[in-house]
Amino acid sequence: MWLADSWKEYRVLDTASGEKLERWGDYILVRPDPQVIWGGEKNTASWRRPNARYHRSSKGGGAWEFFDLPEQWDIHYDLAGAGRRLTFALKPFSFKHTGLFPEQAANWEWFSRIIAKAAADTKRSDPPRVLNLFAYTGGATLAAAAAGAAVTHVDASRGMVGWARENAVKSGLSEAPVRWLVDDCMKFVERELRRGSRYDGIIMDPPSYGRGPKGEIWKIEDAVFDLVDKCSQLLSGDPLFFLINSYTTGLQPGVLSYMLSLTAGARFGGKVDSGEVGLPVGESGLILPCGAAGRWEMRKN
Repeated sequence: MWLADSWKEYRVLDTASGEKLERWGDYILVRPDPQVIWGGEKNTASWRRPNARYHRSSKGGGAWEFFDLPEQWDIHYDLAGAGRRLTFALKPFSFKHTGLFPEQAANWEWFSRIIAKAAADTKRSDPPRVLNLFAYTGGATLAAAAAGAAVTHVDASRGMVGWARENAVKSGLSEAPVRWLVDDCMKFVERELRRGSRYDGIIMDPPSYGRGPKGEIWKIEDAVFDLVDKCSQLLSGDPLFFLINSYTTGLQPGVLSYMLSLTAGARFGGKVDSGEVGLPVGESGLILPCGAAGRWEMRKN
């Protein structure tokens, strides 16, 4: 399992009975987590006095209950792979989210080191080009840009792209070479293929279900392999990496490995790896599973 264990301002403090107790900077949140199927005593005082709690509804969805939480606050992450501090604006919004998935720091560290090494290569005339699809609020975009990449950030939600740009400003990356695009990811990739565009690295975090900016329907089981295959065709002649994240039950690590092996691996060789990503839980020694990732890397001797 790949652990996001370098956070200083975020921590899972405890888990019990379907919920996780988290510290986000100065604030304590209680949120449901489907992986927490075990019981346990909620003896820590923070369980009884959080700043906010998300309650699931028996009819689906749920709602936040606020006690003492600002509308927005910041959290920081020191990206070792790039030697840079990133800043993220947080705010509670739909379906328990805060605008950041902290477990993804494990992947940020992995690809930022690859990018930083390539960016320092004197044989390269241009910075590595990275495509980030379903890019959300820009965690991966900022990590790639901080490491020296020129990033194309694509998401179907105008609000999420705006939030990502705000995070870039807060992180001192407002002048970084990032293209911010509101677009349907599949249609964008198809246009890039027709244009002959190429990227050295690709990152994607496809949702299980979604809609594009013009109502395009995305169902991951129907579309993801075709998208991965098309993206592998966008890789340059000197590619670096391909990362797929998955929070979908059907896309287990082995499935992610097969997709990358049959696409990028078949075209370029390299190495494919996959596994769960997770977060350490307080002092208990437990690791909270938080989805899966597939990684392809074009390693050179």
